[in-house]
Amino acid sequence: MYRALLLLSIFVFSAYGHSKDLHAPQTPADIYGALFERVQIEKLFADGKTFVDATPKRESAAIMADFLAQNPTTRESLHRFVNANFDLPDNSSPVTFVSEHLPLRDHIKKLWSQLERPAFGENRGSSALGLPAKFIVPGGRFREVYYWDTYFTMIGLVADGRNDLVDSMLENFVSLIDRYGHIPNGTRSYYLSRSQPPFFALMIRFSKTTDKLILKKYLSALQQEHKYWMAGRECINLKTVACERVVKLPDGNLLNRYWDDRDTPRDESYAEDVATAKLSARPAAEVYRHLRAGAESGWDFSSRWLSDPNRLHTIHTTDIIPIDLNTLLWAQEKEISRLCNLFDDKSCEIEFDQKALKRAAAIRKYLWIGKEKRFADFDFRTQKITGVLSAATLYPLFMGLATQNEADAVALTTQRSLVASGGLRTTQIINGQQWDNPNGWAPLQWVGVTGLANYGKLDLAKNISARWIQTLNKPYRETGKLLEKYDVENRRPGGGGEYPLQDGFGWTNGVTRGLIERFADLDPDVSK
Repeated sequence: MYRALLLLSIFVFSAYGHSKDLHAPQTPADIYGALFERVQIEKLFADGKTFVDATPKRESAAIMADFLAQNPTTRESLHRFVNANFDLPDNSSPVTFVSEHLPLRDHIKKLWSQLERPAFGENRGSSALGLPAKFIVPGGRFREVYYWDTYFTMIGLVADGRNDLVDSMLENFVSLIDRYGHIPNGTRSYYLSRSQPPFFALMIRFSKTTDKLILKKYLSALQQEHKYWMAGRECINLKTVACERVVKLPDGNLLNRYWDDRDTPRDESYAEDVATAKLSARPAAEVYRHLRAGAESGWDFSSRWLSDPNRLHTIHTTDIIPIDLNTLLWAQEKEISRLCNLFDDKSCEIEFDQKALKRAAAIRKYLWIGKEKRFADFDFRTQKITGVLSAATLYPLFMGLATQNEADAVALTTQRSLVASGGLRTTQIINGQQWDNPNGWAPLQWVGVTGLANYGKLDLAKNISARWIQTLNKPYRETGKLLEKYDVENRRPGGGGEYPLQDGFGWTNGVTRGLIERFADLDPDVSK
């Protein structure tokens, strides 16, 4: 009885699912406690994302009061209760667009209107975060904006002349930073405790605006995002070498890691996370933090984060300083410096130039392995480079941080070890995780191709592009769909991960359209 009264008091206080701090809306797990746990642990829905995307039909406090009073004990009665009190997303008709005879370029162009969504305000009780301008969703079960997906989607939007959507999504990201201090993983309350690979600085370059007021907003938002990633520096001391997303290296320099502000199971993958933690001898909260940090990385999940590449419960993401994250933050610092120069703010320009120089030096010292011809991830607990070669090694080429000699070496490694018959491998390790072999992902194709082209490796860049386009074109001709990921070893749809393969698909559309724009003769619909 005490537990029931305590739960009820909590839910009455939180009323419609929002705490008094409007900048920190509660997640479905916070709001629906025992009800949420039963729905997710009993897997009432095949996809754990279904319930957290549902919208309550009435106030959450009333729903919880009835749940505690009725105490539905069977799966059937629980299902009836949920259906009576929530509007569930329609998973039977995922967002997609199928075409049987359209050329690939035309299919992608038509997809933008299928994946476009209008601005909307906050809906009390919904986990969706309101956005002031129109936007593109990835497709399938992904009904909201995702941070790093958007950059790669923008590549195709620019190629198709949809700069209106580019500018509106930049407006949305500025709004998110203004409200929450960062761009969350996705535009849901349950994603707010983490971000994703920080591509906002790169997205700004897509805008054609010369409006100083808008550019000033971009600069302010970038500076705020930088503060978010570097906030942990304030709590680092002689006894603490890592705090939040910041790690202090033995020489005193700072680099970054992925992190999540929570150490509970992810709302959207609650049952999966609980099961993973049970396999580990470590405290469950520690495992949950590593899983959440892996989700912030975008590589959820990969052998990059595992002590044993075949066992997810050995995940230790927060011990690792990733090459991709730190290269992106270097680019962020360079972009802030550039914009400060635009506004004649000399002190800001010099400050961020210095930050970028220090970061580049630390990356070169700790994350470059000359004898292995690769950039790598660094485990700051063991003070050793990790053994996983991944496509992330190409990020310093993508951003222009690498020297020509380093780029030459990475190109050799890429050619020898990462190029598969159907495109660029994610890693060399086959373990069933979706960010490992045999899967290839559109964003990594773009990073690799662009990085290699930046340093004069045009033949290799074009070769990877051709393999990728051929890989996705065959299933497109057969199904009329573009997919989230592909098996680049066998040139077929990809697999693995926590959910079924999705189609739609934002970043695949964007990257493929961008590659065809870059190498027009690779368009499969152009007669050779």
